[in-house]
Amino acid sequence: MTYASLSLTLIFVLIPLLLSKTLKLGLEKDTLIATIRSIIQLLAVGYILKFVFDAQSYLYIFLMVALMIIVATLNARKKGKGIKGITWKIALTLIVVEFVTQGVLLGFDIVPATAQYIIPISGMMIGNSMVLSVLFLNRFTSEIASHQNDIELILSLGGTPKQAIHRQLMNAIKASMIPTIESQKTIGLVQLPGMMSGQIIGGADPIQAVQFQLLIIFALLTAATLSSIMIGFLSYPALFNERMQLLEGK
Repeated sequence: MTYASLSLTLIFVLIPLLLSKTLKLGLEKDTLIATIRSIIQLLAVGYILKFVFDAQSYLYIFLMVALMIIVATLNARKKGKGIKGITWKIALTLIVVEFVTQGVLLGFDIVPATAQYIIPISGMMIGNSMVLSVLFLNRFTSEIASHQNDIELILSLGGTPKQAIHRQLMNAIKASMIPTIESQKTIGLVQLPGMMSGQIIGGADPIQAVQFQLLIIFALLTAATLSSIMIGFLSYPALFNERMQLLEGK
């Protein structure tokens, strides 16, 4: 694809801009900002990845993965501002997800230990974990706010913080995992995933593309489960003080 043909795809940006203007949705500015940022960020990443792939240095691979984790952490923590230590808890979760998924893939020699495989797969795992963390924190804070009286009642009757918040914690974990599970139920029937589609467009054998896509969706399932559970069990103790009382405003 040439830059000239790529520029024609801006038609897909003009359509939502015109509709937003016509219906007075007020999304024109955000749409333009999102478009400009995506162009700049993706082009910059493209050149960086080309350099890293050519260098084949494990130091550069580590730095790229570390940058992904840092950016994902800073983005996800916005939903958990009221939870003490949420930044390091999200970072630890993302690191564990990365170690587990890459440990299986590289440890069993499922994929080669090269930048071409490690960085894109890490990006998918970390990005998915970031979204799951945001979904969990958003649902968890809502659950606590709407069931604060129930939680305090259990505490007043002698229940532990874990017992008092168990139902809300489980509900938030389940809710954050549902999108991943549901999307896998219809994968291949309703949608052809991005990685698989990209390989097919690039000329890869469809069966091989399917095999790689299965690898990714299975790894994403583990990433989703680890993310929701780790964030949940790391976060809930910070909602209570040393006297096992629910902190105000939680």
